[in-house]
Amino acid sequence: MPLLNASDIVPLSHCPRRFWYDRNQPPGLTEGDPDPFEALIMELGLDHEETVKNKLSAKHDLVEAESVEHTKALMEDGVDVIYQAQLLDRKNQLFGKPDFLLHQEDGTYQAADAKLAQSINSKIGIQLAFYRRLLGSKHDGLVYLGTGLTETVGDKYNVKLDRYIDTAHTILLATERPEAHYGETKCASCPYYNICQPEFVEAEDPSLLYGVDGRSLAGLRDAGLETISQLAKADSKDIPDIPHLKGARKEKAVLQAKAWKTGALTKLNEIILPEGTWVHFDIEANPQTGGGHQHVYLWGFLLPPYAKSDFDYVWTDSIEEDKAGWLAFLAKVETYRERWPDLKLIHFANYERDQIKTYAKKYEMTENQTVTWLLGSDGPLYDIQKAIKANLVLPVSGYGLKNICKHPDLVNFQWEDDGSGSQWSVVQFINFLNASDPSEKEALKNSILTYNRDDVRATRALEEWLRRL
Repeated sequence: MPLLNASDIVPLSHCPRRFWYDRNQPPGLTEGDPDPFEALIMELGLDHEETVKNKLSAKHDLVEAESVEHTKALMEDGVDVIYQAQLLDRKNQLFGKPDFLLHQEDGTYQAADAKLAQSINSKIGIQLAFYRRLLGSKHDGLVYLGTGLTETVGDKYNVKLDRYIDTAHTILLATERPEAHYGETKCASCPYYNICQPEFVEAEDPSLLYGVDGRSLAGLRDAGLETISQLAKADSKDIPDIPHLKGARKEKAVLQAKAWKTGALTKLNEIILPEGTWVHFDIEANPQTGGGHQHVYLWGFLLPPYAKSDFDYVWTDSIEEDKAGWLAFLAKVETYRERWPDLKLIHFANYERDQIKTYAKKYEMTENQTVTWLLGSDGPLYDIQKAIKANLVLPVSGYGLKNICKHPDLVNFQWEDDGSGSQWSVVQFINFLNASDPSEKEALKNSILTYNRDDVRATRALEEWLRRL
């Protein structure tokens, strides 16, 4: 039986095929440059682990384990804290390296891990359950979260752990790679994207379509609809309800298949956009603050008459200026409101509204007049993505801003830096925080401002395109 590592939960949670490929490297695989955002998260994770390690070593005797045998010896000696312990269950072929083992009063050990996450998710829970099983421990697992808080993992994840172990071993024992399907988010960051994605396209896998969940494919196959072409020719009324594809979603799936095949859009309803003076609005935030609260360091706007020079913004250099930036944002919005009483703040998706809610709660300003106006049912915030999803079916695999705006047959708006994006901006801002040279900091800031300006210019271009429709 192949050895199963506790860390294998990460690739397996993404995709069974990715997990299988990690052990059975596909031919023709070429290693690209490491993803900057993934590299940043890894670096921040190691920094967080080092911080926890230093705090523990300041109060306890801490020794780093060098092997499975060394770990056993340290446990027999009752060392206070064992760092990078190595635990092996030879019978069941299970191996794990918890960040820390903490000695308890009863002479046993408690497994603990340092995680950047703000709360315990399923992956973390299963991993800690894995360590508890290797230890045979009755003690809850401990997680040092990126927020500075600690949480525990008890027996809750044991059933999920059993399922994970059975699934992982089944995959590892298979001679053929497991079935997989396309997912816009999970596949984009996968190291095997260039292996799988062309195969999905060639097979016309319906999971390439927006709104078609991979879990629906078995039901579609049973209905004789294995390809996008077959789905495009189908009558939605003849498709039985299947898991994750029922009712109106079936009609949308057929229309998405037609859009994929023809490259044409379908208008479901007349598009009615709100009247008023439109100001396009987009924010950039740093989620890696270590305090469990995202720092919105840039609140960006595009004002009439919508030239590049009409870009306006609030910028804060650090988390210490967070509240000042929030208050400056509210003041700027009030300035716009006074200038344009019929103001509409146009954003794409719900992130901007959610952050305003979060900030109002954080700074105890939920009853503030500007906040209640912004978030009210008759307020100025308008999510233009909702109008698109409700009224149009587009020949795109995802309804993100770049998917729609960069499409040459749709909006055809191109960003100045083609590689820029939300994760890219986080990396740039962390680099900005760490830079000591003033000219380097200014260059990094300008690159982020250019990206944010392009985002609001893109929503303006999207507005004009929608009005032409």
